[in-house]
Amino acid sequence: MAVLLRARGLRKMFAVGGERLEVLKGIDLEVGRGEFVAVVGPSGAGKSTLLHLLGALERPSAGDVDYGEVALGSLSEDALARFRNRTVGFVFQFHHLLPEFTALENAMMPLLIARRGVAEARAGAGAMLQAVGLADRLRHTPGELSGGEQQRVAIARALAAEPAVLLADEPTGNLDSKTGEGVFDLLRQLNRERELTVIMVTHNEALSRRADRVIHMQDGRLAPPPAVDP
Repeated sequence: MAVLLRARGLRKMFAVGGERLEVLKGIDLEVGRGEFVAVVGPSGAGKSTLLHLLGALERPSAGDVDYGEVALGSLSEDALARFRNRTVGFVFQFHHLLPEFTALENAMMPLLIARRGVAEARAGAGAMLQAVGLADRLRHTPGELSGGEQQRVAIARALAAEPAVLLADEPTGNLDSKTGEGVFDLLRQLNRERELTVIMVTHNEALSRRADRVIHMQDGRLAPPPAVDP
């Protein structure tokens, strides 16, 4: 499996109350193209911060993130914005859909931001909404959709520009167990059918075990999996 991204020595510090809080304490990580990775650990372990650095939402205090030959640390802010738009898709616990727009219009946003034509954006977003099972809900606003359907729109929006990697931060955390399993099954299906690399933060141990690999975090570091009682 070819390596898609490589993180080396990642550290992240924040100023809190006049003091420096180190959230990530030296992360080394490689993720293969088409791999489905679950990131687990207690609250405060640094899981979401790691995703933010891998997706170029924030810059590390130290260390590097490379996507192939592209070193994120060498990119300007404008180049980072283009990278995020074209290479990375994001899904969060809360879908953050624009309530006044339809499912189709919400899913079109990344394509319009990438300066695609309206007709091309509509076609691409429509195809992705069909892929996530919402072909008959294109013109519904978020308020007319269930929680699971709203998250599917968020997934379609994240993937409309056909990114290489999807970073998902607790994508099932705000859903009931049955709906959450449905969203996970969708991500797994897209991962396999499109060779989409998925890195998913989750507290759901049952779902994490269905990933190709589970990464455990503790106190800002990668940790060995917890011991299992015989």
